Amino acid sequence: MEKKRVFLNGMKMGIPIGLGYFAVSFSLGISAKRAGLSVLEAAFASLLLNASAGEYALFTLIASGASFLEVALMELVANSRYLLMSCALSQKLSDEARLPQRMAIGVAVTDEMFGASLTRPERVLPAYYFGMMSVAVPCWSIGTALGVAVGSVLPGMVVSALGVSLYGMFLACIIPEGRRNKLVLGIIAVSFLLSLSAGILPLVNKIPESTRILLLTVIISSAAALLFPIKDESEDVADA
Repeated sequence: MEKKRVFLNGMKMGIPIGLGYFAVSFSLGISAKRAGLSVLEAAFASLLLNASAGEYALFTLIASGASFLEVALMELVANSRYLLMSCALSQKLSDEARLPQRMAIGVAVTDEMFGASLTRPERVLPAYYFGMMSVAVPCWSIGTALGVAVGSVLPGMVVSALGVSLYGMFLACIIPEGRRNKLVLGIIAVSFLLSLSAGILPLVNKIPESTRILLLTVIISSAAALLFPIKDESEDVADA
C-alpha cells in the first residue's frame, strides 16, 4: 500500500510535466513529419529518446540525410549532460533502488523529472519516479505521434508555421538564462553568427549540414568551457 501511495504521488507530479511535454513534443512531431517519419516511427523515437534537444537534432539529421555515425556522435554531444544528471540522481535515489530499477529510471532522466526529484526533501523511492514516468513519457510519445498525424493532413504552409513553434521553445529555454548571465547571452549570439556564417562561407557551406551542426556544437561548447570555466564554491572560498 505504501508503494502504491508513493506511485500515485509520482503520477500527480507527472501530470503537469506530461502536459508540458505534450505541447513540446507536438512541435517535434511536425519536425519528424518533415523528416519523413511515420506516426509509428516518430512515436517509437520519442518513447526511447526523452530529450527535446536530442530528438530535434535527430530529426534534423535524418532530414539532412546524415549517416548513422553522425547521428550517434551528435546524440552523444547533445545528451551528454544527462550523464552528469544521472550521477547526481543516483545519489538521491533511495537505497531500495536496485540496479534494474536504476537502469529503467535512466531511460527517462529529463530536466523536469530530475528537478522534481532533487527538490524533494527525502530520498526518492523508485515507485515515485516510475509514477512520474508513467504519465510524462506517454504524453511525450503521444504528442509526437499526433504532431506527425496532424502534419499529414494540414496544408504545407500550416505545417511550416507550426514547425516554427519549436524554435520558440528553444528561445524560451535560452533567453531567460541569457538575461541572467551576460556570458551565456554572448555565447548564444556567437553561436547564431557562426551558424549563419557556416551556411554562407565558401567551402564551409559545402560541408553537409549535419556535420556542420556537430562541429559547431563541439567547437563552441569546448571553447566556452576552456575560456570561461565555472568556479565551484571551494574555489570561490579560496579566492576570498
